[in-house]
Amino acid sequence: MYKDIFLQFLNEIRHAVNGKCAGIEAWQLIASTITSTLLIVQLYMFMFQQESLTSRSKKWFFRVIRKLPMIGDLIKKQMNKTTEDMASSLSFLQDKRGYVKALPTKGMTQPEVIKKLKEYSSMGEVRWEDGKVSGTVYSGEEKLTDLFIKVYEEFAWSNPLHPDIFPGLRKMEAEVVRMVCTLFHGGPNSCGTMTSGGTESIMLACKAYRDLAYEKGIKYPEMLVPKSVHAAFDKAAHYFRIKIVHIPLTETMEVDVKAMRRAISKNTAMLVCSAPQFPHGVIDPVEEVAKLAVKYKIPLHVDACLGGFLIGFMERAGFPLQHHFDFRVDGVTSISADTHKYGYAPKGSSVVLYSDTKYRQYQFFIAPDWEGGIYASPTLAGSRPGGLIAACWATMMHIGENGYVEATKKIISTARYLESELRKIDIIFIFGKPEVSVISLGSNIFDIYRLSTALLSRGWNFNILQFPPSIHFCITLLHTKPGVADLLLKDIKECLFEIMKDPKAKTTGLGAIYGMAQTIPDRHMISEIAGSYLDCLYSTEIPPSTDAHMNGSPGRH
Repeated sequence: MYKDIFLQFLNEIRHAVNGKCAGIEAWQLIASTITSTLLIVQLYMFMFQQESLTSRSKKWFFRVIRKLPMIGDLIKKQMNKTTEDMASSLSFLQDKRGYVKALPTKGMTQPEVIKKLKEYSSMGEVRWEDGKVSGTVYSGEEKLTDLFIKVYEEFAWSNPLHPDIFPGLRKMEAEVVRMVCTLFHGGPNSCGTMTSGGTESIMLACKAYRDLAYEKGIKYPEMLVPKSVHAAFDKAAHYFRIKIVHIPLTETMEVDVKAMRRAISKNTAMLVCSAPQFPHGVIDPVEEVAKLAVKYKIPLHVDACLGGFLIGFMERAGFPLQHHFDFRVDGVTSISADTHKYGYAPKGSSVVLYSDTKYRQYQFFIAPDWEGGIYASPTLAGSRPGGLIAACWATMMHIGENGYVEATKKIISTARYLESELRKIDIIFIFGKPEVSVISLGSNIFDIYRLSTALLSRGWNFNILQFPPSIHFCITLLHTKPGVADLLLKDIKECLFEIMKDPKAKTTGLGAIYGMAQTIPDRHMISEIAGSYLDCLYSTEIPPSTDAHMNGSPGRH
């Protein structure tokens, strides 16, 4: 009965359609079909792109606004003024001695070059040696510096691109990777490569999982990351055409696991957690996210770039973590960790590790048909400085497990002491539950950026954060020296006393710029200002002098 009714219904539709098309010629029907198909495809491509429709609509709206005669001219004028003010306030552009703009006709002698280098090294106003800078220099030990000099002297001309010529360098790189795999409890199939830093380590993991997704038939790969994740993931998404989906945080600044589960789709190529994350020093619930990774068969990357060489030793230092984060957790398929942070190697070294060699294969780049020969590169760079690899290996061998445990004990003890004392101050609060070396401060009473500005006048260099407004301090070995932590607490309390004389006063300096930037809906304008800042880094022109002072840069660690 139902079958007859259904067939009758289809027959009526067929007659109705044929009746509508009775006066249409075949070529018209074909042309309209093709046109309609193309329009539908165009509409689909417009609606579903890597960037959301909402984001693209906002950009289009603000582009139109900026083209309006009066409003556009006003915005352009203000933007030009902001750029000029920023350039004139950057202390590193105030060198009155001018810039070298061409090769010297006659080369300098070595003593002359060394003298010039001394001038350049003394240009900075901030003395990191005093232990007043957040992160940046993680050791600074003179004995390590002497070791680096000797290593560079031995390996200055080496290049891992030629393992047949520098086999010892290849051996050292392999040993660094294996030592870190062991630190993070990797199995016999665990592997990895050395890189130039955390950004490259993160980008390589994203590239590997993108290519794995392509092989699985995923045409438009997506990565699910916490909102607090390092901007290097946004950079990887931009470079490798991966859609990045930012997952909201809980009140404790951890990634919301339930929200991450809801965001998983057929296009999800990788999940990400931080251990710890950069802004607030909080470790994401890796074990819970790993369960999602196993259930949905999705790779999970743990970004331990900042604190990997602390959390790897915390248990042995007497500060066990509440949960595991490394290859002991089923579902964790890769980890990034910077040897040039709490590994105390010189800047320019990191590692990206995989639980199995099958993942690392997707990281490699191989050009089998190049006329210059078969070209195979494990990382983004071709030639790499062998001296950095050798110096990293030498650092790890010199410090040893006991040395890292002792350093971790000092840093975590100092961080816990600062945290406990800062929690006693009721006009500020600490974001989340930092377990490692970063403490992030906020306030509901006054603009927290005022505290950063006040501390800067006393020589302290905090990192300025946004969304929500906050500042943080990253503890290193320099801050474990006698008296440094107590001096910081003393200065914070004295600055707060002055601030509370007028808690509603306006913020000045870089804090004011960050505060204003968070209120501007047109984020492209902020990008333009940041781009101007990057242009200034390469400027060889001295701007007009000014009494203003700007300090700090995002993601300085």
